[in-house]
Amino acid sequence: MADLSAFPITTRWPAKNPDIIQLYSLQTPNGVKVSVALEELGLAYEPHYVSFAANEQKSPEFESLNPNGRIPAIIDPNGPDGKPIGLFESGAILLYLAEKTGRLIPADAAGRYETIQWVFFQMAGIGPMFGQFGHFYKFAADKVANNSYPVERYRDESKRLLGVLEDRLKGRQWIMGDLYTIADITTFTWVRGADIFYGGREVLEYAKFPAVSNWLERCIARPASARGLNIPVKPE
Repeated sequence: MADLSAFPITTRWPAKNPDIIQLYSLQTPNGVKVSVALEELGLAYEPHYVSFAANEQKSPEFESLNPNGRIPAIIDPNGPDGKPIGLFESGAILLYLAEKTGRLIPADAAGRYETIQWVFFQMAGIGPMFGQFGHFYKFAADKVANNSYPVERYRDESKRLLGVLEDRLKGRQWIMGDLYTIADITTFTWVRGADIFYGGREVLEYAKFPAVSNWLERCIARPASARGLNIPVKPE
């Protein structure tokens, strides 16, 4: 049995099975990226619910694994050289899982780097801009009621990024063509999230991006990806 005692996070979220991947997450656009990937890969893992309501992501135990205090994070007891490894940042985790399994990423070097650039496109663009849009449009609407600039700025930038994605997806099943990859996973969870979490479908004018909308439906229709969108489950 793997020894995870070097990871203080396991004192707050004990591992029932320390021999499998431990996932610390929540059903947010960033959080479900990893559960979707794990479901697609068919890897055994144990999900742990990190409560934002209780500010658990800022607890000393969680920050011992991710000093930035953000979900998701993982521990893989079977990391490089057979030693446990802890990782945070959703993009880094997706790349790690893809390279660990040789799946969800092209085998050739050129395709691999092309995939990674689209992962970075989401991490540097879609995630931050959609997140800021959602913050001002939904969660801080009362604070900017007399100032339309924040919502307009992030709305317009989000729509511009959707246009970039629209052009990429025209004539393609997935971002990398015929192969479903971590680029799709890291991106569709945010495109879905802007609608599900922020109610932004209409104001972001999804109807003007048919290739994106159809691709989003294909992503959600994948059984494994659909399962991952509902993990972890909030404890009763």
